Amino acid sequence: MSDLNPAYAGGWRTALAGSQMLFVAFGALVLMPLLTGLDPSVALFTAGIGTLLFQFVTKRSVPIFLASSFVFIAPIAYSSKTWGVAATMGALFTAGVVYMLLAAIVKIKGSGFLHRLMPPVVTGPVIMVIGLGLAPIAVNMAMGKAGDGSIQLFPYMDSMIVSMSALVATLLMATLGKGIFRLVPILAGVLVGYFVASSMGMVDLTKVNEAPLLAVPNFVAPEFNLQAIMFMIPVALAPAIEHVGDILAISNVTGKDYLKKPGLHRTLFGDGIATSAASLFGGPPNTTYSEVTGAVMLTKAFNPVVMTWAAVFAILLAFVAKFGILLQTIPAPVMGGILILLFGSIAGVGLNTLIKAKVDLAQQRNLVIVSTTLVFGIGGMAIGNGDLNLQGVSLCGLVAILLNLILPAAGERDDLSEEKQVVDDLVEHSR
Repeated sequence: MSDLNPAYAGGWRTALAGSQMLFVAFGALVLMPLLTGLDPSVALFTAGIGTLLFQFVTKRSVPIFLASSFVFIAPIAYSSKTWGVAATMGALFTAGVVYMLLAAIVKIKGSGFLHRLMPPVVTGPVIMVIGLGLAPIAVNMAMGKAGDGSIQLFPYMDSMIVSMSALVATLLMATLGKGIFRLVPILAGVLVGYFVASSMGMVDLTKVNEAPLLAVPNFVAPEFNLQAIMFMIPVALAPAIEHVGDILAISNVTGKDYLKKPGLHRTLFGDGIATSAASLFGGPPNTTYSEVTGAVMLTKAFNPVVMTWAAVFAILLAFVAKFGILLQTIPAPVMGGILILLFGSIAGVGLNTLIKAKVDLAQQRNLVIVSTTLVFGIGGMAIGNGDLNLQGVSLCGLVAILLNLILPAAGERDDLSEEKQVVDDLVEHSR
């Protein structure tokens, strides 16, 4: 424990630091299941279990927390509506297995394999599709409608007041917040929006009052449906490359190279087993949380034991039934206001991926990949019919990868151009 900051040297202080990490992750952790119709109490439980499994696989060497992945929002919503929650859990279990297979390939071939398969020109537009494709859900909820816009849940004007108050609180906390508070903009938006909604009579606490204090979360066992599995597997590819970025970030914060020790293959395998384990209980896929990485940088709590405590607190909180029911009383406009910023931020991350990698869109190859991926994903292109089809993130992810593999690189095209020029010169000379 030589790398433990003195401020967290005591057992109770380590536990307190763990509760603080859960506080940082909490907003995003519970928002994802609320959007997809899953139980937030189950999400808390599986986040804790997933983090502990990750620590076991990585020999408790990385100070990071795992929780609900926003990449899977649209796929889970579509899959649950089409095949049911149980079949969706089976598909997510398989997605976790894909992570683990990728980890095995990384161990054999090295981390460069992932970068060759999914360079920035592939991952950038896919991440943008994730954010922009979800934009209508955020707008509909902000205006008091259901996520798909099918019904009006709350009056338009009341909804706009609530959603904009939540949005303003979120962006102000993100830009003007100091210290640890800057890392919890989602939580701030939920609290402010919930207060405004409650004052306008939009919150019904009847179920909270009727619920027992403690209860076992509503776990859901997975079922395996081939159509759902084929739909979900491609979605697992994009977060894999994002995982590399998260591990690099925490490595920079702590000054340790986690790509070498415990190794990217172990951290990726830990992500996969955490996702598969979550699906066994009916929880959303797990991913490493950048918010917690920011908190680690701020507090210098480099000891992975801190994350063990955060995981334990998440598991215990999952059994407080009244708290889980209270989370489900958050009105749609509150979430809609926050999601306007959140989904836009996801799209911004994708754009920044292209910018940081200096992807030149003046090159026709890059332009073809990015433009085709964006229109397929945002436009709602679907390939196939009946029960088995690809659309959304699944489709555009595969399209981007295939185009990147098939289209010749710039250097190859230059070689071809030079050869053509030589042939033309010879023909001209012969004349």
